[in-house]
Amino acid sequence: MKRGLVAMAAMLALVLPAGSAPATRITVYAASSLTGVFPRIASAPRYSFAGSDQLAAQIRQGAPADVFASASPKQTELLYRDGLLRKPIVFATNKLIVIAPRSNPARVHSVYDLRRNGVKVVVGAPTVPVGAYTRQVLDTLGITDAVMSNVVDQEPDVKGIVAKIALGEGDAGFVYKTDARPVQKRVTSIAIPAWAQPPIRYEIGVVKSSSHRAAAAAFIKRVTSVRGRRLLAQAGFGLPKRQP
Repeated sequence: MKRGLVAMAAMLALVLPAGSAPATRITVYAASSLTGVFPRIASAPRYSFAGSDQLAAQIRQGAPADVFASASPKQTELLYRDGLLRKPIVFATNKLIVIAPRSNPARVHSVYDLRRNGVKVVVGAPTVPVGAYTRQVLDTLGITDAVMSNVVDQEPDVKGIVAKIALGEGDAGFVYKTDARPVQKRVTSIAIPAWAQPPIRYEIGVVKSSSHRAAAAAFIKRVTSVRGRRLLAQAGFGLPKRQP
C-alpha cells in the first residue's frame, strides 16, 4: 500500500509543474439581476447576489469581495470616489418594464393603468437601483403620486419583485427586462414608453482591498470578452461599445 502511494506521488510529480498551486477562487459581489448570466460566463468564482446598495454597504464594512458589479453606476462611482474600488467600467445595459401575473386580474395593459384605485403595485426600495429607476420613470411620466399610493410592498432587490408578481401576490411590478425572461410563462410583460426609459448601465470594478487583483481583473476581462458579451446579449442585456 505504502509503495503504491509513493509511486502515485512520483507520477503526480511528473504531471504537475513544480510549485503548482490550486487556482485562485475569487469572490464576486453582483447585482441580483446578474444571477442567471454571471455563472454562465465563469462558474469558478464564489458569487454573492443581492441588491447593489446592500453589496456596496458590505464592501464599505470590509466584506471580502474581489469584484463588484452593480446595476447602477451610483454605487460603483461612490466606492471609486472613496478609494474602495478601482476605476469601474460599463459592461451592460438594461431596460425597465412592468410585469403582471399571467392571469392579469387587475387588467393592467399599460403603465398608466397602475394609477387606478385598488391596483396592488410592487416596487423596489428607493435605495436599490431598480427602485430608483422606477421612481425616475414615474416622475418622467408624471404619475408618481397616483402609482406610489397603490404600492403594497417595496422589495430589497428585483428578484423579490419578480417572485411576488409570479406568485400573484401583487397586480404589477417594475423589473428589468432580463428578469422577466425566466418567468415569462407566469407573467405578462408590459413595455414602458421608450422616451420615459432611464439609462440603465451596469458597472464592474476590482475591489481595492482584494488580495487577488490579477484574478479579479481576469474575471472582468472574461465578462467583457466576445464570449462574455454574447452570453450577456443572450440573457437580454444591452451592450455598450467595446472599449479599446
